[in-house]
Amino acid sequence: MKLHTSQASEVAGLAARKAAARLLAAVIDAHTPLDGLTDNEHGHPQYKALDARDRALVRAILVTALRHRMTIAGLLAKRLERPLPPNATALSHILHVAAAQILFLDIPDSAAVDLAVTHAKSDPRTTRFSGLVNGVLRSLARAKEAELGPALAATSEAPQWFSERLISAYGVEKSRAILAAHRHEAPVDFTVKSDPALWAGKLGGIVLPTGTVRVEKLQAGVTDLAGFAEGAWWVQDAAASLPARLFGDIEGQRIADLCAAPGGKTAQLILAGANVTAVDTSKNRLARLGENLKRLGLSAELLQTDLLDYRPAEPFDAVLLDAPCSSTGTVRRHPDVPWTKTMADVEKLAALQRRLLAHAVGLVRPGGQIVFSNCSLDPIEGEDLYHAFLAGTPGVVADPIRPGEFAGVDPFLTPDGTLRTTPADMVLGSPGISGLDGFFAARMRRTI
Repeated sequence: MKLHTSQASEVAGLAARKAAARLLAAVIDAHTPLDGLTDNEHGHPQYKALDARDRALVRAILVTALRHRMTIAGLLAKRLERPLPPNATALSHILHVAAAQILFLDIPDSAAVDLAVTHAKSDPRTTRFSGLVNGVLRSLARAKEAELGPALAATSEAPQWFSERLISAYGVEKSRAILAAHRHEAPVDFTVKSDPALWAGKLGGIVLPTGTVRVEKLQAGVTDLAGFAEGAWWVQDAAASLPARLFGDIEGQRIADLCAAPGGKTAQLILAGANVTAVDTSKNRLARLGENLKRLGLSAELLQTDLLDYRPAEPFDAVLLDAPCSSTGTVRRHPDVPWTKTMADVEKLAALQRRLLAHAVGLVRPGGQIVFSNCSLDPIEGEDLYHAFLAGTPGVVADPIRPGEFAGVDPFLTPDGTLRTTPADMVLGSPGISGLDGFFAARMRRTI
């Protein structure tokens, strides 16, 4: 299917740039998550109208434009006599899409500039600015070798609210390291059923101290890799694999994996010998979880329900609550997160997590374990919530993780015996093979 909105849209490559600008607007102006916009089945119509090659190009442009948004904004601002007016968002997005190509992607500067000018001329909101687009972008192309390096060194790629939260939680030096890690594409991590060294060899990766197999860049699609069809592994960030390990020996125990989809932690619990009930509120996500388990040759009881309404007939020996959160620990994979979330979202999600955790405790027998985790970098959703919950919840006590208890976990332990990872951790030489998602996890025990 091709777009036929105007003769200009027939120019080769223009439909992809128009889609990129439109989707960038949806992320920045409407706070719409990028994954939903670029879903091949349910995504934005302009995106779905493109062929596979142009879809890949659009996603590359968007990820790059978001990953380097502040650097791009600064270099564009230097070339404007005055700041763009607040209502000139369409023009801003055209410039950012083109600048991302000029500065960071392997696309000829002339093509990026010419397509941006044609795009501006084809939109009534921006047609009178086509000359400005041409001048600004040609100036940027001429100066990029001299200016890009210093601009990157002087810029933090995050909106102010996010930078301030990181500095508050981690200090200036660590927050800079986290933001620097966000500029790089994350490697691909695999949790394997057995023999990590064997699969590291087959997949062209390394074995991390935690046992995860890591590949810097895939040479094929995930479904085409060795081991996929036979269910030998699943894709799971190294940090995401840690919470399910914190129960220790769970052979024969009844464990509930709450908010379970897409099922990586469910699979870990099953492999460890537990009888698992996987609970999720989404029918579609639970169905996907079931498909993933089928490929892996694993089985669990699947239950679709609102967790706050869930009342099992018998309490569980343990529960894992990987709670819905702001996902600020996953910015390397989802660079739209700081631009689609706000501090109000973080606070709202923390309140929800507190309610879910209070309910989860009631699902566990006295003496049973609770592991609480999420992929947020913000202590409001992690350390602060954990301490406040323990202080305000009779019958629940801390069950600290001990040094040496689990292979590869010690570097991430806090003095309180909780677990905290950030994208600046696990430095392995090059940025492309280093880091892991930001995660918080804590282990507790019900006493009454």
